[in-house]
Amino acid sequence: MGKIVLTKIGALVSGDVNNPLIKADSVLIESGLIKEIGSGRELEKKANQVIDTNGMTVAPGLIDSHCHPVFGDFTPKQFALNFIENSLHGGVTTIISAGEVHLPGRPRDPESAKALAYLAYKSFTNYRPAGVKVHAGALILESGLTEEDFKNLASKGVWLVGEVGLGSAGMTEAKQMVKWAQENGMKVTMHAGGVSIGAIVVGAKDLLEVGPDIVSHINGGPTAMPPQEIEEVIAQGEMAFEIVTFGNPKMTDFAIRQAQKHKALHRVIIGNDAPSGAGLAPVGVLRTLTHLASVDAIPPETAIAFATGNTARVYGLDVGLVARNMPADLIVMDCPKGSIGEDALSAMAAGDCPSVALVMIDGEVLVTQSRNTMPPLRKIEIR
Repeated sequence: MGKIVLTKIGALVSGDVNNPLIKADSVLIESGLIKEIGSGRELEKKANQVIDTNGMTVAPGLIDSHCHPVFGDFTPKQFALNFIENSLHGGVTTIISAGEVHLPGRPRDPESAKALAYLAYKSFTNYRPAGVKVHAGALILESGLTEEDFKNLASKGVWLVGEVGLGSAGMTEAKQMVKWAQENGMKVTMHAGGVSIGAIVVGAKDLLEVGPDIVSHINGGPTAMPPQEIEEVIAQGEMAFEIVTFGNPKMTDFAIRQAQKHKALHRVIIGNDAPSGAGLAPVGVLRTLTHLASVDAIPPETAIAFATGNTARVYGLDVGLVARNMPADLIVMDCPKGSIGEDALSAMAAGDCPSVALVMIDGEVLVTQSRNTMPPLRKIEIR
């Protein structure tokens, strides 16, 4: 792979919630990694290929923190093919499983739970649908799992625990299992809110007592906790908390206001919570960011950090930032034709979902002009 430069960038979004914009107009990529960030005139001289963005916005590829895959690019929940490829066209370059709970006839015994997690982990380790990085194999907590089970799975590479509350383990048993999981380096998500498909009602008291790493869909999945419990989790806990596409829109606004009030924006991450009974959302993460940038007046570049650098930091992933020696998982976005915005960021602030004009993973261009967003105002030139 030769050297590629993205040049004439209008706005370069870093993915860092504390410093969301970079003062540079070009990015040099070599061997799938970002090697230099700086001036186009200098970096173009070093490149074999030039991608002229013509003033568009460049950002890290989006991370969907909440997906329910099973195997391959097929979801039995919606009987749909290529839902992961469609997410790529929505700017998503990395997906994290919250549990493979939609497996038809999913057994609920400990041995089957372990087998399913390990099989999904190995399957998606060997297969990247449409090039998307899928982190799967999220163990569902079934009653009877032992400390040795967690040690064994972790030694084999399994590092995710699916939404606590989706399995048969009760809260007392689950609390002990969460401790075992975390002691073995596993990241734990936990259901929050009202009854979902296969899940129990989980409130602030449960979340604070169990202590997961991530609170799934704090804005409802789809039914939210009462507002006072949402504030309690944000104010008293240290866990990251998700805003999801298929949540309660009123509680989305409330949770973000509480995150601002309690100086917790660095703990906000973004997921689709799809496939689910609510359907599929190929552009769901991007549309949720647009909601936050417009309705909740979060600066668009900060909102993008929720779905990039924040999520990567919470899960310990080596993606999500525009920085030297990071994987070149990047999206190029623009204002859609007809929007009152002048570029992708101002379009988001106005409530218009930006156009995805190009997506690359590990420096390889996989999408030129998304089929799931509106046409961009400008055109990319590759030479």
